[in-house]
Amino acid sequence: MNPHAAHLWKAPAWALSLLLACLGMLGPFAVDTYLPAFAGIRTSLGATPLQMQQTLSAYLFGFAAMNLFHGALADSFGRRPVILWGVAAFTVASVGCALAQTIGQLVFFRAMQGFATGAGIVVSRAVIRDMFPPAQAQRVMSQVTIFFGVAPAIAPIIGGLLFEYVGWRAVFWFLSGVGLALWLANWRALPETLHAKDAQPFNVRNLFRGYAQLLGHRDFMLLALASGVPFNGMFLYVLSAPAFLGELLHLKPTQFFWFFGITISGIMGGAWLSGRLAGHIKPRKQIRYGFTIMVVVSVVNVAANAAFTAQPWWALPLLGIFAFGWSLMVPVVTLLVLDLVPERRGLASSLQAVVGSTANGIVAGALAPVVMHSTIELAVASFGLMCIGLASWQIVKQRVKAA
Repeated sequence: MNPHAAHLWKAPAWALSLLLACLGMLGPFAVDTYLPAFAGIRTSLGATPLQMQQTLSAYLFGFAAMNLFHGALADSFGRRPVILWGVAAFTVASVGCALAQTIGQLVFFRAMQGFATGAGIVVSRAVIRDMFPPAQAQRVMSQVTIFFGVAPAIAPIIGGLLFEYVGWRAVFWFLSGVGLALWLANWRALPETLHAKDAQPFNVRNLFRGYAQLLGHRDFMLLALASGVPFNGMFLYVLSAPAFLGELLHLKPTQFFWFFGITISGIMGGAWLSGRLAGHIKPRKQIRYGFTIMVVVSVVNVAANAAFTAQPWWALPLLGIFAFGWSLMVPVVTLLVLDLVPERRGLASSLQAVVGSTANGIVAGALAPVVMHSTIELAVASFGLMCIGLASWQIVKQRVKAA
């Protein structure tokens, strides 16, 4: 924690949470806003369904690859410049997507968006731990998750309306405007939270040595899997939204907001409760509550889809409850990850994001196209992904300090 933290931010803590949450919003906006326009983009650019899926996986793999460097750069050169450069690059890449004339160009600029987006998401976690002690950091992390939850709820609504009344390119012009506004907000308000004595020399050899040490750190990897992979039990449905919502649940693009609204309400509710529980119960118990909810909901989801034809009135709330369980436990696991290596929190945040986003990319590129056309296959795949995270936590929980 920065010893001068109390003097760096004079406004209420929730205002910093809002600013950092807006950085995290770039990720869901970059994904959820353009999903309702999938069919229009495919027709306009003459793309195949597989090529359209690559616009998702290219973004996610770009996000994963550059995350190897965002945290390390922030540990060396400061949090503020990395965030500002990242948001600027995202804005330029969004303009490229809006001007794309071929599916290949769109895939390229989507990858560029992915390279840039992680700067805000990764570095904002380090900013929180720079500024606050553990219990307060958990509350702020929960506040960030609550504010962050607004983005996926409104993004598909905005995307659906822009596509319906203006055209798919307007979606990416909108993202360009969001990026520009966010750059200006952070340029004016975000302080530098990395203390000078904590700055690390940037050396590529040392960087990859640090990553090698973390990759060999059993507890780190298990915690990263425990937080990142269960998210895909929910994110699988987001990636499959055009087929799941349109083909299987027979919802119109302008009705996609029901799915995102319910799911994000679950995330916000779980994050709110996580903040309320901070300092009142042991982290291990809170994580257990989160996983218990996800296990029960996943079993019900598989059974219901095996026995009945999926209907929006029960299929969507189940996903919202799953999201509630995930967001109840993930702020705690994230802080445990960062505190494993307190001297290199940016590096740890980067690698944690890499683990999660690599899983996202694999799910987007390999798993979602296989299961997206069947509700029972989606339910079973979601359950399997959650089980990977649960198994990881069961192995590591006895050895994690302060849990």
